[in-house]
Amino acid sequence: MTNKTQNTETTELASDLDILATQNLRDEWLMVEDLKRGESKTPLEWFIAAFAVAFGVWHILTNIFLNEPGLWQNAIHFAGFAFLASTIYSAFGRSKNKPWAIKLDLFYGLLVAASALWVAASESRIYDDTLAVTGQSWQFSPVDWLAGGILLFAALDLSRRVSGWVIPILILLSLSYIMFLGEQLPGVFRSASLPLNDIMFRSLFNDEGMFGILASISSTNITLFMIFGGFLVVSGASDFVIESSKLVAGRIRGGAAFVAVLSSALTGTISGSAIANTASTGVITIPLMKSNGFRGRFAGGVEAAASTGGQLMPPIMGAGAFVMASYTSIPYSTIVAVSVVPAILYFLSVAFIVRIEAVKYKVGDDQDLVIDKGKIISGGLTFILPLTVMIWLLMTGVTPSYAASWAIAALVLVSWATLVIGKILNRDDFKPTVMGPSRIAEAFMFGIRASILTGVLLVAIGIMNNAIVTSGIGNSFSLMIAQWSQGSMVVAIILIGLASLVLGMGLPVTAAYIILAILSAPALAGILADGVIVDQLVQGIADPGKSAMFMLVDSPHVASIATGMTRPEALELMSAIPFEVAITLRPVLVDAEQLTMYLLIAHLIVFWLSQDSNVTPPVCLAAFTAAGIAKSPPMATGFQAWKIAKGLYIVPLMFAYTPLISGSWMEIIQIGFFGLFGIYALNCLVQNYAEGPLKIWHYPLLILGIIGAFLPLNIMANIVGAALITLVVVLTHKGLLKESLAESAA
Repeated sequence: MTNKTQNTETTELASDLDILATQNLRDEWLMVEDLKRGESKTPLEWFIAAFAVAFGVWHILTNIFLNEPGLWQNAIHFAGFAFLASTIYSAFGRSKNKPWAIKLDLFYGLLVAASALWVAASESRIYDDTLAVTGQSWQFSPVDWLAGGILLFAALDLSRRVSGWVIPILILLSLSYIMFLGEQLPGVFRSASLPLNDIMFRSLFNDEGMFGILASISSTNITLFMIFGGFLVVSGASDFVIESSKLVAGRIRGGAAFVAVLSSALTGTISGSAIANTASTGVITIPLMKSNGFRGRFAGGVEAAASTGGQLMPPIMGAGAFVMASYTSIPYSTIVAVSVVPAILYFLSVAFIVRIEAVKYKVGDDQDLVIDKGKIISGGLTFILPLTVMIWLLMTGVTPSYAASWAIAALVLVSWATLVIGKILNRDDFKPTVMGPSRIAEAFMFGIRASILTGVLLVAIGIMNNAIVTSGIGNSFSLMIAQWSQGSMVVAIILIGLASLVLGMGLPVTAAYIILAILSAPALAGILADGVIVDQLVQGIADPGKSAMFMLVDSPHVASIATGMTRPEALELMSAIPFEVAITLRPVLVDAEQLTMYLLIAHLIVFWLSQDSNVTPPVCLAAFTAAGIAKSPPMATGFQAWKIAKGLYIVPLMFAYTPLISGSWMEIIQIGFFGLFGIYALNCLVQNYAEGPLKIWHYPLLILGIIGAFLPLNIMANIVGAALITLVVVLTHKGLLKESLAESAA
């Protein structure tokens, strides 16, 4: 395929995407493409664009200079995004551009925004009025009821507009559960009902409610990083990503596919969104892969799988790292640091599949890709230096929002510095992108537009979060996982993986992660902690105060606690401990640092498993996006993406059974290095191919190699396993070479 054909396909695809967007959204209101084409904006469109820019500036100011109470900050945050969501995501479909539809959407957005501000202003008065009437329930005025009702309705309606019907249905179910449904259910799911005014107050003002913890994550961190991503894209950093990927991988076998893997990994540090990653890099990499000889469905699968890894790539990691930091009270910088090696393992697992595919089908021969060195130099400065500033600030212990804000400032300064460098060098190919007022405005609009979904969803999910915490159903769900899994980490991970797949069919990845983290992360952390208690039971617990806690357990092995028991007996004893007793035991028998680390591991497992909905049929939006670009069958592309992204399942098992997260850096490097051999061998088994076709006697070698490579911190077993896998690679390469020579001779 010629470059001209590639450009034509890319242009046609971009046009198709534009048409699709304008059919469903007023997305062009927050774009400057129409200005670049010489089209003018209406006064209303200018107002919406100016509001988005001002709203972005406010997010920086409120996280650095302003000192607003948390409730006010979150209420203003939701008020702004509710206004933008109601105007950009119209409720009237193809009638959206009619004057009456625009006016109704604007009025509705302003009404929701005003309601959010009223609720924030009313908190103190509601407290005072309630305390003044001793023994009475929360005292709401008629206006309070109206404003609260509008906000609850808006949470349903706006979440439906931005993400479909699943979240509104879950919100309605959660409200019904604490209002009347819970007392109708049997067993562990039975819950007392709450009065309406109590539900209203908790939904609006609790830390777990609409303007609580989740809204704070969005207002203080996620939006700032989205804005930073907008600045990176507008400044030309995304061009640097593509060009540098071509430079590194463009001249090796399967180079075009490696470009997709590298560019998606680097773009993940900007966007943190699998679908946005697929759409932005895929329009370049997928045509490149097809022109390089790869099948369309495979090219789409590689792009979808690699783009899904963008949500695992530090430092942004979608919204997951921020939510994780909030729930575990572990510093964001720590979460990012422990996620580096797992992310590398994932992207190399995708690269291994690319290599095997290229050799197996004899495609992806050397291709001399045209590289724009000017974009590498100028874009590299605006990509590397601001990210360096941000990472350095994070390592010093400042908040992520503070680091992102100053990284934005550094990017603007660097863009002007590149202009000076360009004039000094006086090179025609050096074309830096200077961040002047218009580009800064464009970057703010880009970031705010990308933040609308999370800005609305995290506030709406707060209603569900409040219902789960208030009713205690989260403990019931954890108990159910513990009982079904019978203490088996593998079974628990399979159960959570299935739940994440079902939730991911209708929810964005971040929303699916939050719900699963609330419901299942405590159970996973408990199973990990129980392993420590089992070790203590085997050795014997001589401390009378600690051993006495087991007296509540109905098991014949209780008598052997002080002297010790066999591991099967200890496991049997642990399985007999009631959930409520286990919660009391763990903090006593497992130190606090270990419990915190197990909670982090549990959240990382849930977070990784939540990503599979991007690439797993029947609903896999990243794969479907890639299929549209590759013009390949969507479901077939989804199955390819699922096969290629199997690292999403392998790495979480490494979290659970090796110290990949909790070990020292030397231990992590050892586990990661030898784990690569195991991951490669697993891919060979799935593809029935290494550097050549596998023979029947290669399989036991690979299986033994996988066992040895994955055995944690056993250096001799690791070396033997890696040697066996390497032997298979050498033998299959020689076999393929002999076949090629025989074909040439014939």
